[in-house]
Amino acid sequence: MPVTILDPKTALVLIDLQKGHVPHPAEPRIAAVVANAAALAAAFRAQNRPVVLVNVAGAPHVRTERPRRPLATPDGWTDFVAELDQRPTDHVVTKHTPGAFTATGLQAHLAALGVTGIVLAGVSTSGGVEATARQAYELALNTAFAVDAMTDPDPDAHAASVARIFPKLGETGTTDDIIALLKDAA
Repeated sequence: MPVTILDPKTALVLIDLQKGHVPHPAEPRIAAVVANAAALAAAFRAQNRPVVLVNVAGAPHVRTERPRRPLATPDGWTDFVAELDQRPTDHVVTKHTPGAFTATGLQAHLAALGVTGIVLAGVSTSGGVEATARQAYELALNTAFAVDAMTDPDPDAHAASVARIFPKLGETGTTDDIIALLKDAA
């Protein structure tokens, strides 16, 4: 079911579309994902709507049964991919956990703007995107998911998040669906 409506105060939140993640070979759809995310950013900016670019610069140091890939951060690792065309008006959030709201000030920033809804996209679907979506739900933010502007190194995890998790946390749709709603609201 496509996204039905966007709140008048909706922000775009793009997760981890950074140089350290995007070239990851396990994410074969990344070129299309980046292109769709860039189209969303351009559409939001054209209407002077908030754009939030989130990168990750660390991870919690906790024990897990499944080893996580080491999070080395060489120079440029947290830089956003050029296709996003980062602007001075974009709000940048650097996180150290999967979710973009934990200890980042993102909630306060969105509240100060009167934002009641977000459009969410990025990488990885079952990691940073899903963690941020769960937090947004807990904060009572209406969330729309641009499912063709996200991917995951694990295709099954991506499919499970899109089919089973996201419909419980918001509405899903495509980049075109969301851009059409933005144009209708203009």
